[in-house]
Amino acid sequence: MAKKTENANIVSHELLNSITEKYDKLSKSQKRLADHISQHYDKAVFLTAAKLAEVVGVSESTVVRFATTLGYSGYPDFQEALKEMVRNKLNSIQRMEITSDRVSETKILERVLQSDINKIKATMAEIDSNAFEQAVETILAGRKIYLVGLRGSAPLASFLGFYLNLICESVLVLHHNSSSEVFEQLMRVNEEDVVFGISFPRYSMRTLKALEFANSRKAKVITLTDSTHSPINLYSSCNLIARSDMASIVDSLVAPLSVLNALIVSLCICNQEKVIRNLEGLERIWDEFQVYNRDELNPIREDICMESDNEDA
Repeated sequence: MAKKTENANIVSHELLNSITEKYDKLSKSQKRLADHISQHYDKAVFLTAAKLAEVVGVSESTVVRFATTLGYSGYPDFQEALKEMVRNKLNSIQRMEITSDRVSETKILERVLQSDINKIKATMAEIDSNAFEQAVETILAGRKIYLVGLRGSAPLASFLGFYLNLICESVLVLHHNSSSEVFEQLMRVNEEDVVFGISFPRYSMRTLKALEFANSRKAKVITLTDSTHSPINLYSSCNLIARSDMASIVDSLVAPLSVLNALIVSLCICNQEKVIRNLEGLERIWDEFQVYNRDELNPIREDICMESDNEDA
């Protein structure tokens, strides 16, 4: 475990370490740039090369040379590394401050919706279709499916659990009030089971520990997260990557939800006969116990309305 944690920390601090190691060899302008990024990385991560150059007071070409000097192919590659570094470092107060800088008080609805659209497009372009197919096959072959999504990821786990119960024989969405409760629910997990972990920045340590435990029991671990560098991928053999973003103190999880939608649809198609049988049984139960109200849209009779009006008169 210590070695895996160490590897995650190396990924997280690689950029700052590179700046420190090469600082003495940087030009005067590049040192100003390095100092600014080291102190204000949480703001710099959202700036274009031109805007960063303007803020620091250097040329745009200096910004690009700075990125290549650190070993990156260009500024976009450097910016992506910067995003990875800060992704799990920002607390809720910093998130609020950054959002205030990025989004004006006008057109908030349009800006947030457009950001979600961009995240879905990026996810479509980057997601590994082979990993997606592997996830479908693994879930269908599992004896029991455990879903681990805590804190901000809990709604995603609940959503997936609701529909997996229509498809699979045994599904458990893990809930917790204490760290020990997670392990109590995973107590019987083994190599025949599947554990599906969901976590986005700020990554949940309890989710990480739960996946570590499942991995130690030889369970097949699938993850849904935002990056190949996410710590929960340390324990999975199948990684689904979906872009997320900060929207004030909340996370934008539209793209992850779309991936789960696609996963559910694919599972239904692959197991169509069983799903239909399950739904037929459920429909009978729903009718018997009046789960859904069939009269919700019945209009009020006109003669009753007229009588009521006459009485009031």
